[in-house]
Amino acid sequence: MATARGLRSHRPAGKWWCGRGGAPARGGAGLSRGRGGLCGGAVARRRRGGAALERAQRRRQWPSLGGMAVCARLCGVGPSRGCRRRQQRRGPAETAAADSEPDTDPEEERIEASAAVLAGVGGGLCAGPSPPPPRCSLLELPPELLVEIFASLPGTDLPSLAQVCTKFRRILHTDTIWRRRCREVLHRYRHILGLWQPDIGPYGGLLNVVVDGLFIIGWMYLPPHDPHVDDPMRFKPLFRIHLMERKAATVECMYGHKGPHHGHIQIVKKDEFSTKCNQTDHHRMSGGRQEEFRTWLREEWGRTLEDIFHEHMQELILMKFIYTSQYDNCLTYRRIYLPPSRPDDLIKPGLFKGTYGSHGLEIVMLSFHGRRARGTKITGDPNIPAGQQTVEIDLRHRIQLPDLENQRNFNELSRLVLEVRERVRQEQQEGGHEAGEGRSRQGPRESPPSPAQPRAEAPSRGPDGTPGEDSGEPRDASAAAEQPAQCGQGQPFVLPVGVSSRNEDYPRTCRMCFYGTGLIAGHGFTSPERTPGVFILFDEDRFGFVWLELKSFSLYSRVQATFRNADAPSPQAFDEMLKNIQSLTS
Repeated sequence: MATARGLRSHRPAGKWWCGRGGAPARGGAGLSRGRGGLCGGAVARRRRGGAALERAQRRRQWPSLGGMAVCARLCGVGPSRGCRRRQQRRGPAETAAADSEPDTDPEEERIEASAAVLAGVGGGLCAGPSPPPPRCSLLELPPELLVEIFASLPGTDLPSLAQVCTKFRRILHTDTIWRRRCREVLHRYRHILGLWQPDIGPYGGLLNVVVDGLFIIGWMYLPPHDPHVDDPMRFKPLFRIHLMERKAATVECMYGHKGPHHGHIQIVKKDEFSTKCNQTDHHRMSGGRQEEFRTWLREEWGRTLEDIFHEHMQELILMKFIYTSQYDNCLTYRRIYLPPSRPDDLIKPGLFKGTYGSHGLEIVMLSFHGRRARGTKITGDPNIPAGQQTVEIDLRHRIQLPDLENQRNFNELSRLVLEVRERVRQEQQEGGHEAGEGRSRQGPRESPPSPAQPRAEAPSRGPDGTPGEDSGEPRDASAAAEQPAQCGQGQPFVLPVGVSSRNEDYPRTCRMCFYGTGLIAGHGFTSPERTPGVFILFDEDRFGFVWLELKSFSLYSRVQATFRNADAPSPQAFDEMLKNIQSLTS
């Protein structure tokens, strides 16, 4: 028994337990004889029963048995030498003996071969081998499914995935993937998407933070070169945030001419954040400040200083360069919203580019507030800084322009505007007087009406009983737009002699004109005052303003760009935003 037990311990476990390979080895036979005939008969009957059961299963489930054998060998389980449970029971000697055997089992090879034959002949129903199952490639999946798959991958894998093929790179530019990535990976910076105004003293600016490919990029929008107001906006990157990191996001400063370098972003509060450059030497140029000024002048104005003959304009340009260069390492941004739109608005509100004499082109936001329209500066100058209301239009007082010959006469235009201004003053005084009487009768609890919204006087009547053209009767701007004969749609327009304009290529027809006021001030926003003027609506995307006191004309053209994450949550939030940016420069 000891000899048999010793032989048994050295027999490979797979051969002993599974009983494969035909007749037992000598050690196994000796063990059976040592135990007696009864044990040998039991083993034989068990083998015969197992063989019959195996034959029955082969007839019914050949492919399953073949697949099970392959899976057992590949996965390291079952009758092969990789069975973890038997390996745990063996000693070092048994493990070494099992490892010395070949990986393939003759019985498994026989089962696989039989399964292949049966699959090929199909039980006599198929003469040739069956074609392999079709393989599904990721490229064949619909883009919607690929977006969901890519969105669930770690951010560190997306750059490599974008290099596989053009289709993957195009799908990875889908905003859905990066919006989810911003929420999951860059939760710290999820609030900075949208429009912002940098705090650069009186000059301001327009920053648009968007998801662009594998980065969140802050693009600074710049007006076109003066005086080409109809040209598209220019933009340059100020910073970018990598979207591929899993935990910490890398912030890079894009300012300067030496490529991206290390930067930092700090979220001050929900509607305010700041950027800081940690390597300001990347902003400097080898030629010193003179080379930096020449480069900045070409980028900002598209010309050299020698091309600018106006001495006052040269001083303004040099002053802006010195002032803005102080903010190249640290900037604070405050959120701004696009104005809400209503069906009765005169035109669609939004951002416009306007000419401002020697100051060049500036960005203005046109918004509607009841029967008034306001133009708020997003970019400014030392006279009227960013955030101030540059123009205000009274939509209740339209101005009927004279014929083309009289339009050239500045005195005639000035007479029409001053008459309307006098009427507006009378309305404000009478409205304030009646408001005071109402307070004395009703008690101190009643609040007086705002001087900005005077009571409408009884309209003056024409010969046919219709309201006069310059009457104080309130009427909607949309209703005025529906009356082309009275509003002057398609009416010829020409600037009066003596009124200067940076752009002589202004439209020669207009739809309608309204009375308005423009804000003027001295250098440093000293002695600000509102002076009368004329608001001229040319079309849906262009309007102008004549400054009577300055004898100057400003032409405005719509910014043709789509901005996301820039809509105001409510009209009240937009009004509050206007007050905030105005208070910073008041």
